[in-house]
Amino acid sequence: MTKVLIVDDEKIILEVLEAYFEKEGWEIILASNGIEALRKIKGNNPDIIILDLMLPDISGEEVCRLTRKESDVPIIMLTAKSAEDDLINGIVIGADDYVMKPFSPREVVIRSKAILRRVNKVDKGNKISFNNGKLKIDLVKKEIELSGKLISLTPIEYKLLVAMASYPGRVYSRLDLLEKIQEDGAYFEGYERSIDTHVKNLRKKIEADSRHPRYILTVFGMGYKFGGTLNESDTTF
Repeated sequence: MTKVLIVDDEKIILEVLEAYFEKEGWEIILASNGIEALRKIKGNNPDIIILDLMLPDISGEEVCRLTRKESDVPIIMLTAKSAEDDLINGIVIGADDYVMKPFSPREVVIRSKAILRRVNKVDKGNKISFNNGKLKIDLVKKEIELSGKLISLTPIEYKLLVAMASYPGRVYSRLDLLEKIQEDGAYFEGYERSIDTHVKNLRKKIEADSRHPRYILTVFGMGYKFGGTLNESDTTF
């Protein structure tokens, strides 16, 4: 059963979202503040988190930031904020999507399903492919195939590609990507900007035109995201 953690300090929002997700047959976990949310994330291992930005103890951004240090669980933020800087900050620290208040509960359910479909397709097998099979990743052999030809990547380039391709559309800051390429949590001796060099080299190998990339996209002022389209049929080849 799919588990959703709903975090909001407004009782009516918790009750309404709980009712809508229960209709879908999901297991519901509720939290009314940030500390409780962090505890339930560790104790319940939810499949997705619906997270209010404004909480009474610690902010939703802080909950998201702390969660991202240990987990890639999808996070949808609920927010009454509309300032561009606030939205950008939430995406940079790891939120997968935003829903602005006031919102339709049905929209939250639909967005949750869409994100989980995307994630589950990537997790379904040991091989994933994008753009009608033009780009293929074998997660067991650690091989990359582009238009039928094997592409040689450095270990860092491979880790960057897999990290972003595992969550298409999610924006990763340079610091996020530095953490992804660490070996067993070891400190990576380099600056965040070194990611730009690795991305540049990766693009040269997998993009037809590195100046107009289709896979590794720059999100200005934020970082990078994977722009490939996951095959709809399956994730094997």
